[in-house]
Amino acid sequence: MEAVRRVVIVGGGLGGAKTAEALRKQGFEGEVTLVGAEALPPYQRPPLSKDYLAGKAGFDKALVHPEEWYAEHDVDLRLGRRVTSLSAARHEVRVDDGTTLGYDKLVLATGSSPRGLPVPGGEAAGVHYLRTRDDSDAIRACFGAGRRLVIIGFGWIALEVAAAARDAGTDVTVLGRGTLPLLTVLGPEMAEVFAGLHRDHGVDLRAEVEIDSILTDGERAVGVRLRGGETIDADAVVVGIGATPNLGIEGLGDLAKDNGLLVDASLRTSDPDIYAVGDIANHAHPVLDRRVRVEHWAAALYQPRVAVAALLGGDDQYTRLPYFYSDQYDLGMEYLGWAPAGSYDRVVVRGDLGAREFVAFWLDADRRILAAMNVNVWDVPKQVEPLIAAGTPVDPDRLADPDVDYATLTE
Repeated sequence: MEAVRRVVIVGGGLGGAKTAEALRKQGFEGEVTLVGAEALPPYQRPPLSKDYLAGKAGFDKALVHPEEWYAEHDVDLRLGRRVTSLSAARHEVRVDDGTTLGYDKLVLATGSSPRGLPVPGGEAAGVHYLRTRDDSDAIRACFGAGRRLVIIGFGWIALEVAAAARDAGTDVTVLGRGTLPLLTVLGPEMAEVFAGLHRDHGVDLRAEVEIDSILTDGERAVGVRLRGGETIDADAVVVGIGATPNLGIEGLGDLAKDNGLLVDASLRTSDPDIYAVGDIANHAHPVLDRRVRVEHWAAALYQPRVAVAALLGGDDQYTRLPYFYSDQYDLGMEYLGWAPAGSYDRVVVRGDLGAREFVAFWLDADRRILAAMNVNVWDVPKQVEPLIAAGTPVDPDRLADPDVDYATLTE
Protein backbone atom coordinates (compact mmCIF):
# COMPACT_ATOMS: atom_id res chain seq x y z
CA MET A 1 0.00 0.00 0.00
CA GLU A 2 1.34 3.41 -0.97
CA ALA A 3 1.87 5.91 1.83
CA VAL A 4 -1.12 8.11 2.59
CA ARG A 5 -0.07 11.77 2.65
CA ARG A 6 -3.30 13.69 1.97
CA VAL A 7 -6.80 12.99 3.32
CA VAL A 8 -9.79 15.09 2.33
CA ILE A 9 -12.98 14.88 4.37
CA VAL A 10 -16.22 16.08 2.77
CA GLY A 11 -18.86 16.94 5.35
CA GLY A 12 -18.80 19.31 8.30
CA GLY A 13 -20.92 17.37 10.76
CA LEU A 14 -20.17 14.85 13.48
CA GLY A 15 -18.89 12.22 11.04
CA GLY A 16 -16.47 14.64 9.41
CA ALA A 17 -15.13 16.00 12.69
CA LYS A 18 -14.70 12.52 14.16
CA THR A 19 -12.81 11.44 11.03
CA ALA A 20 -10.35 14.30 11.49
CA GLU A 21 -10.01 13.43 15.17
CA ALA A 22 -9.43 9.74 14.42
CA LEU A 23 -6.71 10.56 11.90
CA ARG A 24 -4.71 12.48 14.46
CA LYS A 25 -5.40 10.01 17.28
CA GLN A 26 -4.19 7.15 15.08
CA GLY A 27 -0.94 8.92 14.34
CA PHE A 28 -1.54 10.29 10.86
CA GLU A 29 0.83 13.22 10.32
CA GLY A 30 -0.09 14.15 6.76
CA GLU A 31 -2.43 16.80 5.38
CA VAL A 32 -6.04 16.77 6.58
CA THR A 33 -8.61 19.02 4.94
CA LEU A 34 -12.23 19.14 6.07
CA VAL A 35 -14.79 20.88 3.86
CA GLY A 36 -18.13 21.77 5.49
CA ALA A 37 -21.12 23.44 3.87
CA GLU A 38 -22.23 25.31 6.99
CA ALA A 39 -20.40 28.34 8.32
CA LEU A 40 -20.41 26.84 11.83
CA PRO A 41 -17.78 24.45 13.16
CA PRO A 42 -18.92 20.80 13.11
CA TYR A 43 -21.65 20.05 15.62
CA GLN A 44 -23.86 17.19 16.71
CA ARG A 45 -27.45 17.21 15.48
CA PRO A 46 -29.43 15.35 18.19
CA PRO A 47 -29.58 18.45 20.45
CA LEU A 48 -31.36 20.32 17.65
CA SER A 49 -34.52 18.30 18.33
CA LYS A 50 -33.84 17.76 22.04
CA ASP A 51 -32.15 19.97 24.67
CA TYR A 52 -31.13 22.81 22.37
CA LEU A 53 -34.59 23.01 20.79
CA ALA A 54 -36.17 22.98 24.24
CA GLY A 55 -33.87 25.77 25.45
CA LYS A 56 -32.27 23.51 28.05
CA ALA A 57 -28.72 23.70 26.67
CA GLY A 58 -26.62 26.20 24.78
CA PHE A 59 -25.30 25.54 21.30
CA ASP A 60 -21.74 25.21 22.58
CA LYS A 61 -22.73 21.87 24.10
CA ALA A 62 -23.45 20.56 20.60
CA LEU A 63 -20.02 21.40 19.14
CA VAL A 64 -17.86 18.36 18.44
CA HIS A 65 -14.71 20.40 19.20
CA PRO A 66 -14.06 24.05 19.95
CA GLU A 67 -13.18 25.81 16.70
CA GLU A 68 -9.55 26.28 17.79
CA TRP A 69 -9.13 22.50 18.03
CA TYR A 70 -8.82 22.22 14.26
CA ALA A 71 -5.90 24.64 13.99
CA GLU A 72 -4.26 23.09 17.04
CA HIS A 73 -4.40 19.68 15.31
CA ASP A 74 -3.32 21.01 11.92
CA VAL A 75 -6.70 20.39 10.27
CA ASP A 76 -7.45 22.71 7.36
CA LEU A 77 -11.07 23.56 8.17
CA ARG A 78 -12.94 25.11 5.25
CA LEU A 79 -16.36 26.22 6.39
CA GLY A 80 -19.21 27.56 4.29
CA ARG A 81 -17.91 25.67 1.27
CA ARG A 82 -19.35 22.81 -0.77
CA VAL A 83 -17.59 20.14 -2.78
CA THR A 84 -19.29 20.21 -6.16
CA SER A 85 -17.52 17.46 -8.08
CA LEU A 86 -15.28 14.45 -7.67
CA SER A 87 -12.78 12.92 -10.05
CA ALA A 88 -11.80 9.53 -8.70
CA ALA A 89 -9.46 8.99 -11.62
CA ARG A 90 -7.47 12.14 -10.81
CA HIS A 91 -7.91 11.75 -7.04
CA GLU A 92 -9.29 15.25 -6.58
CA VAL A 93 -12.40 17.15 -5.61
CA ARG A 94 -13.52 20.58 -6.71
CA VAL A 95 -14.91 23.12 -4.24
CA ASP A 96 -17.51 25.79 -5.00
CA ASP A 97 -14.91 28.54 -4.55
CA GLY A 98 -13.09 27.19 -7.57
CA THR A 99 -10.27 25.47 -5.71
CA THR A 100 -9.24 21.87 -6.36
CA LEU A 101 -8.10 19.54 -3.58
CA GLY A 102 -6.03 16.47 -4.31
CA TYR A 103 -6.24 13.45 -2.06
CA ASP A 104 -4.73 10.04 -1.47
CA LYS A 105 -7.79 8.98 0.52
CA LEU A 106 -11.21 10.61 0.56
CA VAL A 107 -13.83 10.27 3.31
CA LEU A 108 -17.41 11.24 2.49
CA ALA A 109 -19.53 12.30 5.46
CA THR A 110 -22.11 14.44 3.69
CA GLY A 111 -25.08 13.38 5.82
CA SER A 112 -28.67 13.67 4.69
CA SER A 113 -31.30 16.30 3.96
CA PRO A 114 -34.95 16.46 4.99
CA ARG A 115 -37.38 15.11 2.44
CA GLY A 116 -39.55 17.88 1.01
CA LEU A 117 -43.33 17.93 1.14
CA PRO A 118 -44.53 18.02 -2.49
CA VAL A 119 -47.83 19.84 -2.06
CA PRO A 120 -49.06 23.34 -2.97
CA GLY A 121 -47.79 25.80 -0.36
CA GLY A 122 -45.00 23.50 0.76
CA GLU A 123 -42.38 26.18 0.18
CA ALA A 124 -44.24 28.97 1.97
CA ALA A 125 -42.73 31.02 4.77
CA GLY A 126 -43.56 29.43 8.10
CA VAL A 127 -43.04 25.89 6.78
CA HIS A 128 -40.03 24.51 8.61
CA TYR A 129 -37.72 21.53 8.30
CA LEU A 130 -35.16 20.51 10.92
CA ARG A 131 -31.55 19.87 9.97
CA THR A 132 -29.42 22.85 11.02
CA ARG A 133 -29.01 25.14 13.99
CA ASP A 134 -30.87 27.88 12.11
CA ASP A 135 -33.75 25.46 11.54
CA SER A 136 -33.91 24.65 15.24
CA ASP A 137 -33.85 28.35 16.16
CA ALA A 138 -36.67 29.10 13.72
CA ILE A 139 -38.83 26.27 15.04
CA ARG A 140 -38.26 27.24 18.68
CA ALA A 141 -39.40 30.76 17.82
CA CYS A 142 -42.82 29.26 16.96
CA PHE A 143 -43.34 27.84 20.47
CA GLY A 144 -45.40 29.37 23.22
CA ALA A 145 -48.79 29.55 24.88
CA GLY A 146 -51.52 30.43 22.41
CA ARG A 147 -49.39 29.41 19.42
CA ARG A 148 -50.62 26.66 17.08
CA LEU A 149 -48.14 24.29 15.49
CA VAL A 150 -48.97 21.58 12.96
CA ILE A 151 -46.33 18.87 12.55
CA ILE A 152 -46.46 16.62 9.51
CA GLY A 153 -44.78 13.26 10.02
CA PHE A 154 -44.77 10.24 12.30
CA GLY A 155 -41.03 9.78 12.83
CA TRP A 156 -38.58 10.61 15.62
CA ILE A 157 -37.96 14.22 14.58
CA ALA A 158 -41.69 14.96 14.38
CA LEU A 159 -42.36 13.51 17.83
CA GLU A 160 -39.38 15.16 19.50
CA VAL A 161 -40.40 18.54 18.11
CA ALA A 162 -43.96 17.88 19.32
CA ALA A 163 -42.69 17.14 22.84
CA ALA A 164 -40.55 20.29 22.98
CA ALA A 165 -43.42 22.39 21.65
CA ARG A 166 -45.95 21.02 24.13
CA ASP A 167 -43.53 21.53 27.03
CA ALA A 168 -43.44 25.19 25.96
CA GLY A 169 -47.24 25.40 26.07
CA THR A 170 -47.81 25.26 22.31
CA ASP A 171 -50.99 23.76 20.84
CA VAL A 172 -49.73 20.85 18.72
CA THR A 173 -51.37 18.75 16.03
CA VAL A 174 -49.36 15.86 14.55
CA LEU A 175 -50.46 14.42 11.21
CA GLY A 176 -49.29 11.09 9.82
CA ARG A 177 -50.09 8.81 6.91
CA GLY A 178 -49.70 5.59 8.88
CA THR A 179 -51.91 4.10 11.54
CA LEU A 180 -49.42 4.88 14.32
CA PRO A 181 -46.31 7.01 14.81
CA LEU A 182 -43.00 5.12 14.51
CA LEU A 183 -44.82 2.10 13.11
CA THR A 184 -42.17 1.19 10.54
CA VAL A 185 -39.39 1.46 13.14
CA LEU A 186 -40.96 -0.14 16.21
CA GLY A 187 -43.96 -2.13 14.99
CA PRO A 188 -47.47 -1.73 16.37
CA GLU A 189 -46.76 -2.99 19.91
CA MET A 190 -44.30 -0.24 20.83
CA ALA A 191 -45.70 2.38 18.47
CA GLU A 192 -48.81 2.37 20.68
CA VAL A 193 -46.66 3.43 23.62
CA PHE A 194 -45.55 6.60 21.88
CA ALA A 195 -48.99 7.38 20.52
CA GLY A 196 -50.36 7.17 24.05
CA LEU A 197 -47.52 9.27 25.42
CA HIS A 198 -48.27 12.18 23.12
CA ARG A 199 -52.01 12.00 23.54
CA ASP A 200 -51.52 12.00 27.32
CA HIS A 201 -49.59 15.25 26.91
CA GLY A 202 -52.31 16.95 24.92
CA VAL A 203 -51.15 16.41 21.36
CA ASP A 204 -53.90 16.13 18.76
CA LEU A 205 -52.50 13.03 17.05
CA ARG A 206 -54.20 12.20 13.75
CA ALA A 207 -53.41 9.03 11.85
CA GLU A 208 -54.11 7.90 8.28
CA VAL A 209 -54.40 11.39 6.86
CA GLU A 210 -53.22 12.75 3.52
CA ILE A 211 -52.05 16.33 3.09
CA ASP A 212 -53.69 18.19 0.24
CA SER A 213 -51.93 21.53 0.62
CA ILE A 214 -50.46 24.12 2.96
CA LEU A 215 -52.84 27.02 3.36
CA THR A 216 -51.28 30.45 2.95
CA ASP A 217 -52.13 34.07 3.57
CA GLY A 218 -49.97 36.07 1.23
CA GLU A 219 -46.80 34.03 1.19
CA ARG A 220 -47.03 32.68 4.75
CA ALA A 221 -48.41 29.36 5.97
CA VAL A 222 -51.57 29.65 8.06
CA GLY A 223 -52.77 26.06 8.14
CA VAL A 224 -53.05 22.68 6.45
CA ARG A 225 -55.78 21.28 4.23
CA LEU A 226 -56.32 17.52 4.32
CA ARG A 227 -57.58 15.36 1.51
CA GLY A 228 -61.32 15.49 1.91
CA GLY A 229 -61.37 19.20 2.62
CA GLU A 230 -60.82 19.51 6.38
CA THR A 231 -58.57 22.40 7.36
CA ILE A 232 -56.39 22.85 10.46
CA ASP A 233 -55.32 26.36 11.41
CA ALA A 234 -51.68 26.91 12.32
CA ASP A 235 -49.22 29.68 13.04
CA ALA A 236 -46.43 27.48 11.68
CA VAL A 237 -45.92 24.06 10.13
CA VAL A 238 -43.04 21.65 10.72
CA VAL A 239 -42.40 18.88 8.20
CA GLY A 240 -40.61 15.75 9.38
CA ILE A 241 -41.24 13.03 6.79
CA GLY A 242 -37.82 11.48 6.57
CA ALA A 243 -34.49 12.27 4.96
CA THR A 244 -32.49 11.35 1.89
CA PRO A 245 -28.72 10.85 1.77
CA ASN A 246 -26.74 13.73 0.27
CA LEU A 247 -25.30 12.22 -2.89
CA GLY A 248 -25.44 15.26 -5.17
CA ILE A 249 -21.72 15.64 -5.79
CA GLU A 250 -20.95 15.32 -9.49
CA GLY A 251 -18.90 12.20 -10.07
CA LEU A 252 -20.42 10.11 -7.28
CA GLY A 253 -22.27 8.22 -9.99
CA ASP A 254 -19.17 6.14 -10.54
CA LEU A 255 -19.49 4.65 -7.05
CA ALA A 256 -21.83 1.77 -6.27
CA LYS A 257 -25.08 3.08 -4.77
CA ASP A 258 -28.30 1.63 -3.43
CA ASN A 259 -30.07 3.58 -0.70
CA GLY A 260 -26.83 5.42 -0.04
CA LEU A 261 -23.25 4.55 -0.96
CA LEU A 262 -22.53 0.85 -0.72
CA VAL A 263 -19.62 0.27 1.66
CA ASP A 264 -17.99 -2.89 2.96
CA ALA A 265 -17.50 -3.84 6.60
CA SER A 266 -14.61 -1.36 6.82
CA LEU A 267 -16.67 1.53 5.35
CA ARG A 268 -14.82 1.34 2.01
CA THR A 269 -16.82 2.21 -1.12
CA SER A 270 -16.45 0.49 -4.47
CA ASP A 271 -13.41 2.75 -4.98
CA PRO A 272 -10.64 1.55 -2.63
CA ASP A 273 -9.48 5.11 -1.96
CA ILE A 274 -12.92 6.48 -1.00
CA TYR A 275 -14.72 5.79 2.28
CA ALA A 276 -18.16 6.83 3.53
CA VAL A 277 -19.47 7.23 7.09
CA GLY A 278 -22.72 8.23 8.74
CA ASP A 279 -26.07 8.77 7.04
CA ILE A 280 -24.84 8.07 3.50
CA ALA A 281 -23.14 4.73 4.26
CA ASN A 282 -25.11 1.60 3.36
CA HIS A 283 -22.94 -0.70 5.39
CA ALA A 284 -22.35 -4.46 5.03
CA HIS A 285 -22.73 -5.24 8.74
CA PRO A 286 -20.67 -8.32 9.68
CA VAL A 287 -22.68 -9.10 12.83
CA LEU A 288 -26.17 -8.56 11.44
CA ASP A 289 -25.13 -10.22 8.17
CA ARG A 290 -27.11 -7.68 6.18
CA ARG A 291 -26.78 -4.17 4.82
CA VAL A 292 -27.96 -1.33 7.03
CA ARG A 293 -28.03 2.43 6.57
CA VAL A 294 -28.61 4.15 9.88
CA GLU A 295 -29.46 7.86 10.10
CA HIS A 296 -28.51 8.17 13.74
CA TRP A 297 -25.85 9.80 15.86
CA ALA A 298 -24.01 6.61 16.81
CA ALA A 299 -23.01 5.76 13.24
CA ALA A 300 -21.47 9.19 12.66
CA LEU A 301 -19.78 9.00 16.05
CA TYR A 302 -18.19 5.56 15.83
CA GLN A 303 -17.78 4.68 12.15
CA PRO A 304 -14.98 7.21 11.49
CA ARG A 305 -12.49 5.40 13.75
CA VAL A 306 -12.93 2.21 11.72
CA ALA A 307 -12.79 3.99 8.37
CA VAL A 308 -9.57 5.76 9.35
CA ALA A 309 -7.95 2.56 10.60
CA ALA A 310 -8.82 0.91 7.29
CA LEU A 311 -7.63 3.75 5.05
CA LEU A 312 -4.33 3.75 6.95
CA GLY A 313 -3.85 0.08 6.10
CA GLY A 314 -5.62 -1.78 8.89
CA ASP A 315 -8.27 -4.47 8.61
CA ASP A 316 -10.75 -3.08 11.16
CA GLN A 317 -14.47 -3.71 10.64
CA TYR A 318 -17.44 -1.78 12.00
CA THR A 319 -19.32 -4.24 14.19
CA ARG A 320 -21.28 -1.98 16.55
CA LEU A 321 -24.99 -2.66 16.57
CA PRO A 322 -27.26 0.19 15.46
CA TYR A 323 -28.12 2.43 18.41
CA PHE A 324 -30.25 5.50 18.92
CA TYR A 325 -32.00 7.33 21.73
CA SER A 326 -34.85 9.73 22.22
CA ASP A 327 -36.14 12.03 24.96
CA GLN A 328 -39.80 13.05 24.91
CA TYR A 329 -41.49 14.67 27.93
CA ASP A 330 -40.62 12.47 30.91
CA LEU A 331 -39.76 9.48 28.73
CA GLY A 332 -36.19 8.58 27.88
CA MET A 333 -35.38 5.59 25.73
CA GLU A 334 -32.50 3.76 24.09
CA TYR A 335 -32.77 1.29 21.21
CA LEU A 336 -30.13 -1.24 20.25
CA GLY A 337 -30.21 -3.66 17.33
CA TRP A 338 -32.18 -3.91 14.11
CA ALA A 339 -35.79 -5.11 13.96
CA PRO A 340 -37.89 -3.05 11.55
CA ALA A 341 -41.59 -3.80 11.31
CA GLY A 342 -42.23 -7.13 9.63
CA SER A 343 -38.82 -8.61 10.49
CA TYR A 344 -39.69 -10.05 13.90
CA ASP A 345 -42.02 -12.68 15.34
CA ARG A 346 -43.01 -11.19 18.71
CA VAL A 347 -42.22 -8.56 21.31
CA VAL A 348 -41.40 -9.55 24.90
CA VAL A 349 -41.71 -6.94 27.64
CA ARG A 350 -39.82 -6.91 30.93
CA GLY A 351 -41.16 -4.36 33.42
CA ASP A 352 -44.22 -2.12 33.69
CA LEU A 353 -45.58 -1.21 30.26
CA GLY A 354 -48.39 0.92 31.68
CA ALA A 355 -45.99 3.01 33.76
CA ARG A 356 -43.65 3.31 30.76
CA GLU A 357 -40.79 1.75 32.72
CA PHE A 358 -39.79 -1.37 30.84
CA VAL A 359 -37.47 -3.07 28.40
CA ALA A 360 -38.93 -4.42 25.14
CA PHE A 361 -37.26 -7.19 23.15
CA TRP A 362 -37.95 -8.03 19.51
CA LEU A 363 -37.54 -11.79 18.86
CA ASP A 364 -37.50 -13.72 15.62
CA ALA A 365 -39.24 -17.06 15.08
CA ASP A 366 -36.21 -18.89 16.47
CA ARG A 367 -36.41 -16.89 19.74
CA ARG A 368 -33.27 -14.90 18.97
CA ILE A 369 -33.19 -11.29 20.15
CA LEU A 370 -33.02 -8.88 17.22
CA ALA A 371 -33.29 -5.62 19.15
CA ALA A 372 -34.03 -4.17 22.57
CA MET A 373 -35.46 -0.87 23.75
CA ASN A 374 -35.20 0.35 27.33
CA VAL A 375 -37.74 2.98 28.38
CA ASN A 376 -37.05 4.88 31.62
CA VAL A 377 -34.87 1.94 32.69
CA TRP A 378 -31.13 2.44 32.44
CA ASP A 379 -27.83 0.59 32.08
CA VAL A 380 -29.44 -1.89 29.71
CA PRO A 381 -27.64 -1.73 26.31
CA LYS A 382 -24.30 -3.05 27.58
CA GLN A 383 -26.07 -5.96 29.24
CA VAL A 384 -28.16 -7.01 26.26
CA GLU A 385 -25.70 -6.30 23.45
CA PRO A 386 -23.94 -9.68 23.90
CA LEU A 387 -27.31 -11.44 23.67
CA ILE A 388 -28.16 -9.74 20.37
CA ALA A 389 -24.69 -10.24 18.91
CA ALA A 390 -24.58 -13.92 19.88
CA GLY A 391 -27.79 -14.74 18.03
CA THR A 392 -28.55 -17.49 20.56
CA PRO A 393 -32.17 -18.49 21.31
CA VAL A 394 -33.54 -17.36 24.68
CA ASP A 395 -36.45 -18.45 26.83
CA PRO A 396 -39.10 -15.70 26.42
CA ASP A 397 -40.53 -16.29 29.91
CA ARG A 398 -37.14 -15.86 31.56
CA LEU A 399 -36.42 -12.87 29.33
CA ALA A 400 -39.60 -11.20 30.62
CA ASP A 401 -38.74 -11.88 34.29
CA PRO A 402 -37.03 -8.86 35.93
CA ASP A 403 -35.44 -11.17 38.50
CA VAL A 404 -33.49 -13.11 35.87
CA ASP A 405 -30.01 -11.74 35.22
CA TYR A 406 -29.38 -11.01 31.55
CA ALA A 407 -26.04 -12.82 31.72
CA THR A 408 -27.79 -16.11 32.52
CA LEU A 409 -30.28 -16.07 29.65
CA THR A 410 -28.15 -18.07 27.24
CA GLU A 411 -26.72 -20.51 29.75
